[in-house]
Amino acid sequence: MFTGIITDIGEVNAIIRDSQGEWGDTRMDISCAYDPDTIDIGASIALSGACMTVIEKTKTDAGCIFAVEVSDESLSKTHLGQWDKGRKINLERAMKVGDEYGGHMVSGHVDGIGEVLSISAVAGSHNIRFSMPADLRFAIAPKGSITIDGVSLTVNAVGGDWFEVNIIPHTWEVTTLGQLQSNDKVNLEIDTIARYVARYLAHMKETM
Repeated sequence: MFTGIITDIGEVNAIIRDSQGEWGDTRMDISCAYDPDTIDIGASIALSGACMTVIEKTKTDAGCIFAVEVSDESLSKTHLGQWDKGRKINLERAMKVGDEYGGHMVSGHVDGIGEVLSISAVAGSHNIRFSMPADLRFAIAPKGSITIDGVSLTVNAVGGDWFEVNIIPHTWEVTTLGQLQSNDKVNLEIDTIARYVARYLAHMKETM
């Protein structure tokens, strides 16, 4: 479980496709400033909103490089399949009991992919409009929560096939959202409560 509060910006150090069937589908090595002594093998780390499991770690002068294995399913449901070496990504460690709950409840399970439609500066902040998949429109509402590339944000406005968020200067600087450009793809995770309410209503309709 995560909260959508980014704790480091990592960099894709290597992407290796498994051809021998030894450890998984696609291996990604991520460099970051985390202390490797605090990361257990098997720990969960969200990579731009997608929860992945640490399979290896190596200490470096700047912190560490940790490895994850990404399934073809994850590559197809997120924009991880478009990553190249050198790409900057948002990182968040799984929350622990007693941690400050600064964002909202985030599972690290990407629900769909959005696209940047426009970016505009507004009084020092930035307003970004994203497209949204048709099957997620039921769960995106003004003043509701949404996770964009792992960042917990509040929805400002919603149209027929788009929604907007406002990015304050701090978030713009300490996450990869400040690097976004028009047509860039982003991972979207809808609010967990909205997901269960929708499932409940669908169940009620089926049983009526």
